[in-house]
Amino acid sequence: MRPKILILSLLGLVTLVINYLAETRNEYFDSKVYYGAIQYWFHGDGGMVYDWLRPDTPYGFTYPPFAGLVMSPMALLPFGAVVVIAVIATVLTTALLVWWFAGPLLKRLPTPVWFAFGVACCLALAFEPVRETITFGQVNTLLLTLVAGDMLLGVARGRRWAGVGIGLATAVKLTPGIFIVYLLITRRWRAAAVASGTAAGATLLAGAVFPDETREFWTSALWDTNRVGVLSFLSNQSERGFLARLPIDRVESRVWLLCVLVTLGFWIFRVRRAPADVMGGLALTGVAGCLISPVTWVHHCVWLIPALIRCVDAGPAGPGRTAWPRYLAGSAYLIMTSRVTWLWETAPRPPLEIIGGNLYVWFSLALLAWTPIGAARSPAVEEPQRIVA
Repeated sequence: MRPKILILSLLGLVTLVINYLAETRNEYFDSKVYYGAIQYWFHGDGGMVYDWLRPDTPYGFTYPPFAGLVMSPMALLPFGAVVVIAVIATVLTTALLVWWFAGPLLKRLPTPVWFAFGVACCLALAFEPVRETITFGQVNTLLLTLVAGDMLLGVARGRRWAGVGIGLATAVKLTPGIFIVYLLITRRWRAAAVASGTAAGATLLAGAVFPDETREFWTSALWDTNRVGVLSFLSNQSERGFLARLPIDRVESRVWLLCVLVTLGFWIFRVRRAPADVMGGLALTGVAGCLISPVTWVHHCVWLIPALIRCVDAGPAGPGRTAWPRYLAGSAYLIMTSRVTWLWETAPRPPLEIIGGNLYVWFSLALLAWTPIGAARSPAVEEPQRIVA
């Protein structure tokens, strides 16, 4: 046991150092934006949360008013406490997600479960989107936990409350709304209605409490892309970001719409082939959401984690099975964690910028195409499993 404790301790120390180095670069930037906006909203001169911009930047509060309502305790807390709570919440939700997604795999390994789980958590916390979530002070793993818990514990088991988590996540940030579309195309009508009703109810609640902010968000702030940054910035690893970095300004928006339609069509084709595979649906929907969103910062790519783990868990175990998904997951993890794509951030850039500056996009497309789907169960449901390409 002692060698395993030593290995795990060293791995934990390396993970801590990696995150510390990321913190010296990011300095909880997004938490400072949230905190400043909430402080201004509740303690300012009566202005709206969307009026505040971080000094000397175009960045302001970009989430719906319901998110502001959820974050309102920030008005009473010192910033240090907000950071501590955010870091602890991200670490705990990451560990929970690892257990949900990889638990069955970890139990099958020829090593103690506690050791395998500890190693997996360290690998997850070192993954660049997760460490960027921690060090920017973002909410990505919290939203992923809401959606994943709903999908694996509610939708997969046919619970009456299935859809609540997806609805709440959508009310906080619009992008998880693609999971409502997933429920519709897999004909889970009740769960889709619950998710839609929950999102609408939370939005109406915020509208009743903050009518001016609600009107401002839906008529102005939502459409102002300058509030979230420049679309062509390398950190935007969506299809829109990829196109914005190409010299096609005059046709970029039309090409993007075409790409979105093709991506959604292929995603629908894949998930409809195996509607019973909720984990596979979660994985592919997370990838599709990253690709079609106008803005997918690197830290948003925590939504790729289910696909990466599904690829690892779907490795060779019998006739006709291939190791290709594991190679895809392993290479994606290593390259995404290495920060190699940032070599193309500023001039002079290395050659092959179209590849190196869009690595997350290319891997997302590969995961959308080759993540195995067709399991007879999700990780939360103990039944025999079968996976097809």
